[in-house]
Amino acid sequence: MSSPLIPVERHRLIEELARSQGIVQVADLSKRLNVSEITVRRDLESLEQEGVLERTHGGAIYSQRMRAEPHYTDKDRIHRQEKQAIGQAAAALVEEGDTILINSGSTTCQVIRHLQLSRQRDITIITSNVCALAEIQGSDQELILIGGTFRQPSNSLVGPLAIMTLQQINANKAFIGVDGISARYGLTTPILQEAEIARLMIERTHGPVIVVADHSKVGVVADFVTAPVDKVDVLVTDDGFDEGYRAELEELGVEIVIATT
Repeated sequence: MSSPLIPVERHRLIEELARSQGIVQVADLSKRLNVSEITVRRDLESLEQEGVLERTHGGAIYSQRMRAEPHYTDKDRIHRQEKQAIGQAAAALVEEGDTILINSGSTTCQVIRHLQLSRQRDITIITSNVCALAEIQGSDQELILIGGTFRQPSNSLVGPLAIMTLQQINANKAFIGVDGISARYGLTTPILQEAEIARLMIERTHGPVIVVADHSKVGVVADFVTAPVDKVDVLVTDDGFDEGYRAELEELGVEIVIATT
């Protein structure tokens, strides 16, 4: 009979499994490691303190660090089908008469595209996302670009002028794209200027804040915090979303909407 693994060996194996699977369950780890579930929970607590993973009900999700900002054109090619489905599902949440704030990102661009396809006329779109110039052509919807300094990597507008514009706006819905969403670390992005714009959009919204993010963003942590998760009312994601993370988000008041690809 093989000797039981020492804690450091268990931690290494748990980290490897979490990295490869995305999420691990206490019951499965208990059987695999031949230790009690109490021991597994202690291991998960230690790994969470090290920032390796984030505990969930019955398990843990791997904490992925985003070290650098992907270029907008690269992001637009990744999980494109999922983002299209998310954009369609998110656009369906908009009603006639809405004034909505939308930040930068390839997923929020899909929201703008599907808003135009929906043919709703009596809505006002206020955005930092420069993709709106192309997407909204031929539409009767009112479009307001917030102005500011153009950031080519994110195809967006940021800076003091953008902030001044947002400070004069009251919207009744916001659609926020993120680079990472975590129950523990909140909504995050690798760029401080982008975090500032998204944070102010959330503050200027007197109604639901809707995060649009494909499943690969769940559990990702970047350097700058936009807002804690309890500021979010709805998460629109795709059917690759790991249900093991649902309870953590719902406990914080987040409704999960799954867009079927």
